Amino acid sequence: MATETLSQEEIGLRMMGLQDHISAGLENLDGKAAFSTDPWQRPGGGGGRSRIITNGALLEKGGVMFSAVHGPVTERMARMLDLPGTTFYATGVSVVLHPLSPHMPIMHMNVRYFELEGGTWWFGGGIDLTPHYVVPEQAAWFHHQIKAVCNKTDPAYYPRFKTWADDYFYIKHRQETRGIGGIFYDRLGPAEGKTKEDFWALAERIGHLFVDVYTHFAGLNRHLPYGQTEVNWQRLRRGRYTEFNLVYDAGTKFGLETDGRTESILVSLPPLASWEYNNIPEPTSKEAQTLGYLRKGIDWLIPAFC
Repeated sequence: MATETLSQEEIGLRMMGLQDHISAGLENLDGKAAFSTDPWQRPGGGGGRSRIITNGALLEKGGVMFSAVHGPVTERMARMLDLPGTTFYATGVSVVLHPLSPHMPIMHMNVRYFELEGGTWWFGGGIDLTPHYVVPEQAAWFHHQIKAVCNKTDPAYYPRFKTWADDYFYIKHRQETRGIGGIFYDRLGPAEGKTKEDFWALAERIGHLFVDVYTHFAGLNRHLPYGQTEVNWQRLRRGRYTEFNLVYDAGTKFGLETDGRTESILVSLPPLASWEYNNIPEPTSKEAQTLGYLRKGIDWLIPAFC
């Protein structure tokens, strides 16, 4: 298929295939639980497939979500997203994993395509990691992997998208990042000097990397021992994750504004989270060490972290 004729329908089908790849890989990795599939229709146009896994050997809760929706651009959507058009089409895959073990990280990925009436189009996406306990060597390994993926499309993308992620995944009212970042990008279109196929290749590589990365971390961390102290900390960190998703996340706001399926939009929230008034870890604790890494601008590629 010629690049110029890559249609929104074809991109939607490719997104469905990516959902299949990721959910099959994660189900195999968990080894106990299976995904349930919940197809849904959006009253305003389009629909999706929600795939949910719960009570697994590795995953306490996870979602691999596909959607392809379309319809009129409402006045509020136009104000929220600065959309210069009357109708839209949006398709994508979003993944969030909440593991059972506090030694396994929360992991998120999203790749998406947006098109407006008249032919204006762009891609967005990213992948990021939220460890309950930051292990610098593992954070550095993660950033090396995503840099390698970016380099296959454009060597300038990793530093650009890494900074974008630091700024986006920032809990302003806490003055801390959601995790150790990753990459984030939005509205990449013809002005980048690349084609739809180029941007699809980037999205597909990110999707495939997701399973590879989580498999790597499972090999390192899933069987490490933990107790109630670690579980309590995990639930506090899940509370921070929830705060970001409900207050700042653009995808959550867009999904709710476009009459998306509420259960699918809010699947990113953890099964159990907690908030403790003025929780301040002991200065030399591993919890305090983790908080020290939750800031913008850390260069995870320097030798000190490797």
